[in-house]
Amino acid sequence: MRWWRHQSLLFTLCSILSCVRSAAGLIHVSGYEGREVKVSCPYGEGYESYEKYLCKNDCGSDDVLITTTEAKKNRYSIHDDKQKRVFAATISDLRHTDAGKYWCGVTRTGKDIYTEVMLEVGQDSCCDHSTKVQRYEESSVSFSCPYESEYQNSLKYICRGNQPSVCLQHALISSDNKQKGQFTLTDDMASRKFTVTITSLSQNNSGSYLCGVHGNTGLDAFSAFELEVKEWCCVMSHKLSGIVGRPVTMQCPYPPQHRDNRKFLCKGDHRKNCEDMMTSQSRFMLQDDVTSSSFSVTITELKAGDAGTYWCSSDSQWSVGNYTKIQLSLDFQQTSTVMSTINVVPTFTMVEPVRSQATPIPGKEIKDAALFYSVGFIVPAVLLILTSALVTVYKYKCYKVRGAGGNMNRNKTKTAETEEVIGVADIYEIEDLACSKQRTAKPQSSCQHHDDEQDSVYQNITTTDDIYYNQI
Repeated sequence: MRWWRHQSLLFTLCSILSCVRSAAGLIHVSGYEGREVKVSCPYGEGYESYEKYLCKNDCGSDDVLITTTEAKKNRYSIHDDKQKRVFAATISDLRHTDAGKYWCGVTRTGKDIYTEVMLEVGQDSCCDHSTKVQRYEESSVSFSCPYESEYQNSLKYICRGNQPSVCLQHALISSDNKQKGQFTLTDDMASRKFTVTITSLSQNNSGSYLCGVHGNTGLDAFSAFELEVKEWCCVMSHKLSGIVGRPVTMQCPYPPQHRDNRKFLCKGDHRKNCEDMMTSQSRFMLQDDVTSSSFSVTITELKAGDAGTYWCSSDSQWSVGNYTKIQLSLDFQQTSTVMSTINVVPTFTMVEPVRSQATPIPGKEIKDAALFYSVGFIVPAVLLILTSALVTVYKYKCYKVRGAGGNMNRNKTKTAETEEVIGVADIYEIEDLACSKQRTAKPQSSCQHHDDEQDSVYQNITTTDDIYYNQI
């Protein structure tokens, strides 16, 4: 009995190995890490209702990954299209360890039907080497994508980005449709390379590109490009500043072959809709210097509205490199009035007047100060002159009185002496008037001395009177 069991087990194992070895055909599938892959397994007519499954390695009982009786298990799922007689097993979230040999199986009595599957898993990034290309806006660029001779009849395409897993799905153009928008694809099978041309470039076209060749088996072949589209104006661009009311000059170089071309300057945010300033403004003066291959434009008198973006060129087609972009900014000239005041400082002490706390009126303070210093200078000068004059008169009178008193003749008649006394009294009245005025300016000046002298004179007069009466 035990021998029979061993014989049955050996027969079953031999049948399996025989089936594996005799499996017809080989299915190649490939996928990328983190993505999913679908394995499509066809089967013959009459097996529509049979169970199907996907297994790995030697396809033992522990190697079965998924069957049509459970539809989904872990990272595996399966679907049977009985009309097409194809069942498809899908492996999601691919890993590098998923690469290897698989089997598509159909369960039946006796020997199952197997189809061998080879799975290749690659990294979802490309590539180790990338060709860098620089272009300017509105120009064109061509990518040359080589391929192996085995791919001559394969599908060629190009996509953006660097993810091979979705490149064919998001292809911009392919060899099935060689013209699409700004993209054109041409295939030169003799030199084994296809070329993709992009016209009317803009900065939006900057980025990574993949040229792909779809293989019948295994992963697609790719070549990578890195495109940088520069701003059209970046060939020659600079900033310039000026002052309102003053002139400014803009320098515009041009290629030597454009020496006979018309040179012009226009203003606007974009060159396509700018205004030609040479025909609309007389303040703009253009001068061409053929020897230096440049021309200059001078604005004779800047105005506030002149600020903005200017374009100067020697090519009406605006070819790349035949223009200059100038960003003009303006400043308003800072003017300030410098006021100088000459202060005459007199030799006498000045008492500063009390200033009002009210808000000063511009200009009024200067006038008040000038008036104040003028009055302060003139009044003391006048007083000084008057004082000097009074002192001189005073000294002269005092001298005359003393002379008259000392030389008086005692033998004169009473009438003459009386007239003399009356004259002296008149002089004293004048002197008293001068002293009263002099006290107004200088209270403690020589007037005290004058009073003393006046008393002395009065004493002399009294003596004269006494002599007169004695003589009588």
